[in-house]
Amino acid sequence: MSRMEGLRANSSQFTLEKKPFRILGGSIHYFRVPRAYWEDRLLKMKACGLNTLTTYVPWNLHEAERGTFNFQDQLDLRAYVTLAAEIGLWVILRPGPYICAEWDLGGLPSWLLQDKNMQLRTTYPGFVDAVNLYFDKLVSVLKPMMFEEGGPIIAVQVENEYGSYARDDTYMAFIKDCLQSRGINELLLTSDNWEGLRYGGVEGVLKTINLQRLSFGAIQCLADMQPQKPLMVMEYWSGWFDVWGEHHHVFHAEDMLTVVSEILERGISINLYMFHGGTSFGFMNGAMDYGTYKPQVTSYDYDAPQTEAGDCTTKYQLLRNLFSQYYNEPLPEVPPPQERKAYNAIVIQQYLSLWDSLHFTDKPHRSEGPVNMENLPVNNNNGQSYGYTLYETTITSGGALNSRNNIRDRALIFVDRQCVGSLDYKIQELTLPDGKGDRTLSLLVENCGRVNYGKALDEQRKGIVGDIVLNHTPLKGFTIFCLDMKPGFMKRLTSSGQWQRDIRSPLLPGFFQAKLHVDGPPRDTFITLPGWGKGAVFVNGQNLGRHWFIGPQHFLYLPGPWLRSGENQIIVFEEQKADGKILFAENPDHGKTIDVYKLPFCTLL
Repeated sequence: MSRMEGLRANSSQFTLEKKPFRILGGSIHYFRVPRAYWEDRLLKMKACGLNTLTTYVPWNLHEAERGTFNFQDQLDLRAYVTLAAEIGLWVILRPGPYICAEWDLGGLPSWLLQDKNMQLRTTYPGFVDAVNLYFDKLVSVLKPMMFEEGGPIIAVQVENEYGSYARDDTYMAFIKDCLQSRGINELLLTSDNWEGLRYGGVEGVLKTINLQRLSFGAIQCLADMQPQKPLMVMEYWSGWFDVWGEHHHVFHAEDMLTVVSEILERGISINLYMFHGGTSFGFMNGAMDYGTYKPQVTSYDYDAPQTEAGDCTTKYQLLRNLFSQYYNEPLPEVPPPQERKAYNAIVIQQYLSLWDSLHFTDKPHRSEGPVNMENLPVNNNNGQSYGYTLYETTITSGGALNSRNNIRDRALIFVDRQCVGSLDYKIQELTLPDGKGDRTLSLLVENCGRVNYGKALDEQRKGIVGDIVLNHTPLKGFTIFCLDMKPGFMKRLTSSGQWQRDIRSPLLPGFFQAKLHVDGPPRDTFITLPGWGKGAVFVNGQNLGRHWFIGPQHFLYLPGPWLRSGENQIIVFEEQKADGKILFAENPDHGKTIDVYKLPFCTLL
């Protein structure tokens, strides 16, 4: 189907179908929202007065194994874009290949790191070849969704914040060509923060800016770079993300509204990042590292206008009132909130120690030296991407165990399966107790999340990445178990007859199983685990994400569609400290908060 002219940036105002057009956008990531709730979240977006949906596309989910693509079910991007069109939203697509997004490795698949010489986000041949194969598939999925084909996609972003990376002068032109040579003819955009604007552009592509406050003359800087071009804030940060061990970030509604109002008064287009953050389910969270490694939490609530569970906040109502002034017609009614329920506490019925679960893993790998998880011969030789890896070897003495900072990111240390301490970036040496004869030394290493932003992307291999020494001698002769806790492993675990019913003094780490009985239609809820330590939670085989007593997140969002009427299985993997029960709450407790608007931007990073 041929259409009139699409989105254009030929003057100081965007035009769409040759009429003036203001982008009032919001970001909702389909991969962070249960598919059953896509429609609810998008209807709420439309009812707030937005006209455009933006979303990233996570390469690591769509091509989890090299050459095997998944665009089905939760990852059915075409269905998501089609639904947006049916609701009356235009779409700006941000396909990367790098997306940042507080997502593991910025959405790049970890198998790229099997090449020890890999240079991500450059024209290094190994990266170029992988991007070309991925874009062949991705563009074939997206092409029918383009405006010129009758679809809702009016613009496509070229890479993401490359000005903050800027390692290869020819790279952005390569990504632009990846899109255009495959038949993408819609308007192309780049997006950068104000510091990256000078380095992140590419000829013939409209620059946009990412910000939270109107300081530093950032908008004027963009206008000076592109005279007689429309101005757009591609990411107006409606809140901020959280990292483990710090406070929950908030951005007060009134402060946000003041800035958004000024942006609109100046005739600038805007995209709210995030409009609805959702959840980094499973092990998909990213991390920061500006001298100190800080993994992000599972919740991606972001203090956005729609909460993690899809509720409309004060921020939402204020924005709706503001955006309504830009329409002649009344806005659609706001859909009612999803019902939630605080289910009664459930008691742990049985447990299985980690050591008894090892024969449910893939065949262990034997190696003279330690092997990082990406290079383990598992998952059809695509390596291990996420979760835990167990390294075991034999020792004949105690003494000083030193990681030489080769643990990525955190390891529990066991001698003959008794925990003797932990190693991480801060603690790099531990004294092992003396003992007689051969003993088994075990290191359970967790990938807490790969860095998703900054210059350290090439150094994100996980597990043990170099020698570990005992009394200055490198350890040798490892047996390595992949514990990525994928659905197949969890299914084998569940059907095992080895679960123990006596849970009074369980051997940790271990898996703890309980049953939740749901009467009537399942409702959204939040799992809370007071009295537990650190680990992950699985409901009916779905990995909800990580729990850790240090906070700030002390809950896990459990969507109603992932429960069923009747019996539901909940498994907690616990490293350190188990309690006998699992609690539920109707609302999340974010704990202590910190106002991002009162912080210098550099401290956020």
